[in-house]
Amino acid sequence: MSEEKKGFFSRLKAGLTKTRNNIVHGIDSIFSGFSAIDEEFYEELEEILIMGDIGVNATGEILDKLRKQVKENHIKEPSACKEFLIQNIKEQMQVGETAYEFEHEQSIVLVIGVNGVGKTTSVGKLAGKLKAQGRKVLLAAADTFRAAAGEQLTEWANRAGVDIISGKEGSDPASVIFDAVAAAKARNVDVLLCDTAGRLHNKKNLMEELKKINRIIDKEFPNAHRENLVVLDGTTGQNALQQAKEFGEVADLTGIILTKMDGTAKGGIAVAIQSELQIPVKYIGVGETIEDLQKFDADQFVNALFDVRNEEEQQENEA
Repeated sequence: MSEEKKGFFSRLKAGLTKTRNNIVHGIDSIFSGFSAIDEEFYEELEEILIMGDIGVNATGEILDKLRKQVKENHIKEPSACKEFLIQNIKEQMQVGETAYEFEHEQSIVLVIGVNGVGKTTSVGKLAGKLKAQGRKVLLAAADTFRAAAGEQLTEWANRAGVDIISGKEGSDPASVIFDAVAAAKARNVDVLLCDTAGRLHNKKNLMEELKKINRIIDKEFPNAHRENLVVLDGTTGQNALQQAKEFGEVADLTGIILTKMDGTAKGGIAVAIQSELQIPVKYIGVGETIEDLQKFDADQFVNALFDVRNEEEQQENEA
């Protein structure tokens, strides 16, 4: 395990402390407080999971599966089914084999999300990660509405050591994308990362803008692998889920970047989003530096959440 990955597990675990207090302590008290697995046991468990932002859909699926497992394995003691519960939560969050194909192909990644969720920062961090993997990256500053967005992205481009294409404030985002696609082709770029404006309150404008951007990419770079990532702020819980649904109406979302997962009590939203929308969480952010954005790993996340002492932590402690 790399140093970066090891340190991330510790930060993730520390970042999920409030979520752990919110969900896991409640779960533990149910497992230790009940002497039999009855209807009341399941109801209490359901309440804890829903209150912990895991969402109605995901909670239903997790508990349906648990009921079957309890029956099939003739489990009588509540404590004996905790492992099954943890495993079921992990299964709700598996990302899938093809989630990161775009990192190895010639791709165009549109990053969308409302202002203030860490969208521009996420684009910058992703650029740094891809560059470190040896990919040739180009940034497009297509959020031309927010005055500071272009400057902020330029700063990240300098930090990551990648080129950037930007337009004047207030210029047409689609024209920035047009220029960026032309530059990406001319420079034989591996990944073109596009920061786009996030204005959900004016969905019609956003929809038209994204349609225009998509038309340009389809026409100018039809063979590029396409990825649409929505950035959501983990601290907003169910509100993040609502935002994802609304962005899903204007764009064909392929993945989620979940930011600000350090210090939120609403970390359970990572489970809910994936289950409700059938869109994988692909990256998770727990801080300010480039290393604080990592690929999402369901096992790692749930182990950190449930404070499971595992190989990752043992390796960290030995390091």
